[in-house]
Amino acid sequence: MRIVIADDSGLLRAGLSNLLVEAGHEVVGTAPDGEGVEALVQLESPDLVILDIRMPPTYTYEGARAAVDLRERHPDLGILLLSQSLESRYVADLVRDRPERFGYLLKDRVVDVDVLLDALASIMSGGTVLDPEVVSHLLGGRGVADQLARLSTREREVLDMMAQGLSNSAIAQRLTVEIKTVETHVARIMTKLDLPPSSDDNRRVRAVLAWLRA
Repeated sequence: MRIVIADDSGLLRAGLSNLLVEAGHEVVGTAPDGEGVEALVQLESPDLVILDIRMPPTYTYEGARAAVDLRERHPDLGILLLSQSLESRYVADLVRDRPERFGYLLKDRVVDVDVLLDALASIMSGGTVLDPEVVSHLLGGRGVADQLARLSTREREVLDMMAQGLSNSAIAQRLTVEIKTVETHVARIMTKLDLPPSSDDNRRVRAVLAWLRA
């Protein structure tokens, strides 16, 4: 996978590049801002771009705005927003209108490289990866928080992994349980969130997208 990274932190760009190269990917360029990443994508034609949201010059929503511009110009480009910030101004449009090959994870929640690599694989396969806190923010927070409160600790753990794009079998491996156990948790999650289940590997994410469209 050919990847471009955009983040105002040079240390993070270097560290992330090293991790991705060690995992077998090719980092074809890095940039400190939105303008730079758009130029790099035009020059290198990568498969995927990883962007922070707050970058120079204003440190507000440059990365999210760049993601919208990149999606317009390069519809097949995989995009992962990896940030400490919650932004809805541009992200909601991306999620509603063009959710394929898109992800938004909070840096503090990416606890190991496998989480990041799983997200990248899911995005490149056409999926959508959304952190639960991002979902809550996009949907207005309080209503979703009330529904999430219905879930057990294990159900919230499963939901978190579903939002990362993991399939039921991958969750079962991560938790060291039978896949039928995971399927039971998923069914209960859908029931408690008042969302109909489907056969999609990312069905929790797809259900959220349907909810957003509604």
